[in-house]
Amino acid sequence: MTSSRNGILIRIPGFPDTRIQNLLLDYTGTLSRDGILMDGVADRLRALSQSLRVVVATADTFGKARGQLEGLPVEIVFIRDGRDKRKLLGELGETETASVGNGRNDVEMVRASALGIAVVGPEGCSGELIASARMVCRDILDCLDLFLEPLRITATLRG
Repeated sequence: MTSSRNGILIRIPGFPDTRIQNLLLDYTGTLSRDGILMDGVADRLRALSQSLRVVVATADTFGKARGQLEGLPVEIVFIRDGRDKRKLLGELGETETASVGNGRNDVEMVRASALGIAVVGPEGCSGELIASARMVCRDILDCLDLFLEPLRITATLRG
C-alpha cells in the first residue's frame, strides 16, 4: 500500500476504533448488473482509492469485469468461489479490511472482515449474507458513500 493512503477511521461508541485500510468488493451483482459496471460506481471507486486500497474479487460470471474496470485504480483478483474470497481477505488482513458483496459466496468474507456489508442490488442479495453482515445497504452507491462519509457508519452501528 502506498504511504498516501491513510485509511478510514471508523468510530463506534462502545467498540475499539477501527482503521480500515482495504476495501474488498465483489463484482458481479454488487458493482455490476449483468456484468456491466453500474452508473456512479467508477467515480466513487476513484474517490475511495485516495484513502483505501480497493480490491475487486470476482468469478466474473459474465466475462466483462476486466474490461469494465479497466483504467480504474482497483486491483482485480479472479476467484472460483467463496473460499477464495475468504483466503484473499486473510491475505489483506481481516482487522483492517471492509468487505462488500451480495451473494452467497460472499458470506465468509463478509462475516470475517472488520466491517462486512451486504448490498441489495438489482440482482438481489443472498438471505444468508444479509444475516451475516453488520450492515445492509439498498444499493452499491449508498454503500460506497458510507466510506466517503464514515459518520454514517457510526450512526447506524452505535448502541
